[in-house]
Amino acid sequence: MNPFEKIFNFQIISRLDEAGSLALTAQERSWLKRMLLHPAAGEAFTPGTLGTLNSLLEAEAATEIQDIIIEKAANRERQVYHPHLRTLRRMIMQDQAILITHQIKHGGEKADQNGFPHKLEYNMYKREWYLQWYCLRQRSLMSTKLRNIISIEEGNLPDHRVQDVKARISRLLEGLKEHAWIQVMPVYNRELSRILTAFSCFDKSVTFDEASGIYRIKVTYMRDDSEFLLSRIRFLGLRVKIVEGGQLKRRMRQTAEMALERYGES
Repeated sequence: MNPFEKIFNFQIISRLDEAGSLALTAQERSWLKRMLLHPAAGEAFTPGTLGTLNSLLEAEAATEIQDIIIEKAANRERQVYHPHLRTLRRMIMQDQAILITHQIKHGGEKADQNGFPHKLEYNMYKREWYLQWYCLRQRSLMSTKLRNIISIEEGNLPDHRVQDVKARISRLLEGLKEHAWIQVMPVYNRELSRILTAFSCFDKSVTFDEASGIYRIKVTYMRDDSEFLLSRIRFLGLRVKIVEGGQLKRRMRQTAEMALERYGES
């Protein structure tokens, strides 16, 4: 993982940009000073904010990590920060409509699409920033990679329509939610904390059957996040199994068959 990625957590950047907050512990101040040396820092902060942070941290010793941390076989980082993030975040906070021009999947572009921004997301599976927005013309929910956005401007949406659009977005999102039940194999019950950490980015609840000693985790996820959820399940290996969730079961079975085929097993 890119060591600077943590600073772009949506909540952290909001606090730094708006409230002028600063990490309080010596270790955090030292870490932050080191991260501000990353090339992406110049894009993440306005010159004034970056200058203020560097001034406040001038007396701190930077954390020296180059000689003690070695990262091997890492994927190429596509996108640590995008220039549209700050603009879009403020538009979302102010309930501001947008005019967006973006590239489409098979070439070409769509110009001046009138929409309403809902949420900024960082897809951990694809490692890219996305804008989730509602297209007023098509009356549908869209998800666009920030790197595909050519331009974005303020649009017009009457105040009395804002709440109606928000309500429709909520209904559409509810329809995209999926649920799966994942069972913890009893022999690994002692590792429940580690298993729950693997699903930390999903809404979840846990039940326990005292008679059988079985934990079951109900995971709620968006349909587009199914592959990332599967990667978490594969990471846990023999510790868990899917007991409810037809599509997830089919994908797990498919990848297992492909692996067996590769190694000459029927």
